[in-house]
Amino acid sequence: MAREQFGICAEPNLHGSYLLFNVLDDKNAFIRTALSRLPALFEDYADQYSEANLTSVVAIGANYWDEFYPQARPIFLEPFPTMHSEDRVAPSNNVDIYIEIRSDRGDVNHIVSSKVCQLFADSVELIEQIQAFRFLDGRDLTGFVDGTENPTGMHRREVALVKDTEDIIFSGGSYLHTQRYEHNLTLWNSLKNKEQEDTYGRTKLDNIEYASEDKPLTAHTKRTSLKDDQGNSLEILRQSMPYGDMKCQGLFFVSYCHSPLPFTLMLKSMIYGDGHGHVDHLLKYTQAETGAAFFAPSLTFLLELAPDTDNSEDLSLTV
Repeated sequence: MAREQFGICAEPNLHGSYLLFNVLDDKNAFIRTALSRLPALFEDYADQYSEANLTSVVAIGANYWDEFYPQARPIFLEPFPTMHSEDRVAPSNNVDIYIEIRSDRGDVNHIVSSKVCQLFADSVELIEQIQAFRFLDGRDLTGFVDGTENPTGMHRREVALVKDTEDIIFSGGSYLHTQRYEHNLTLWNSLKNKEQEDTYGRTKLDNIEYASEDKPLTAHTKRTSLKDDQGNSLEILRQSMPYGDMKCQGLFFVSYCHSPLPFTLMLKSMIYGDGHGHVDHLLKYTQAETGAAFFAPSLTFLLELAPDTDNSEDLSLTV
């Protein structure tokens, strides 16, 4: 298998910086060269600030992929699955380039983010930037632990990374979905503790999931705990983090998987429910404002984007 981008399966950090770009016309060759140089840039700063545990991910938007790399396309790559039912909405946005920078130092994230923007120069438009943070012991701003069902250990790689047998050209890569949720914390905090727990399907303080028979059919954990036709649990690797200030708070949802299908099925279960009117009641208190689909290729793939003879514009940086 090709070498994966280490940030995909890395353990959580204290700070996250997410940069979303659109590429300007006639800049594809420049972008390919710039992306080929990002792994070295990230490695240099990871060495320089080794105590920060810097990790990173580079991903290409589903709608931009064919223009970016017309030679081949990941087998299952498709646009974000827009969904809408009553007041439950999963919108989609066109995003060409996704850069995820996580570390245990906010200043290091800022330095690296600045260097990424400097490298891209005027070839892109920065359409959104999210500064996220670890909240308490890995909780969402609702007060509940986020990512409780995440795979652990080596199983993270099995869930997140494309295997040679699935797509030999893009093995070691990962299908990525992002959504920026904005919470209505005033409404959420008006609920009693038991009402909040029933909405999630787990206890708040000690993070114990309800027994299956005690879990409301509208609980978030019920709507996202799905199985395939063989009875195997559908899994994704979440790398989400809270964000916000005193005016706006929420969760920047990030999921990686060897296939886009598990995420799509989970989102469908949340938005449209089970066919009997049981939808995800957590969506009464949080709203997805954005949605985008990407493919995060292997580190090997990124390095091979470098042209044999570099006649592109000067991309040198002072580290």
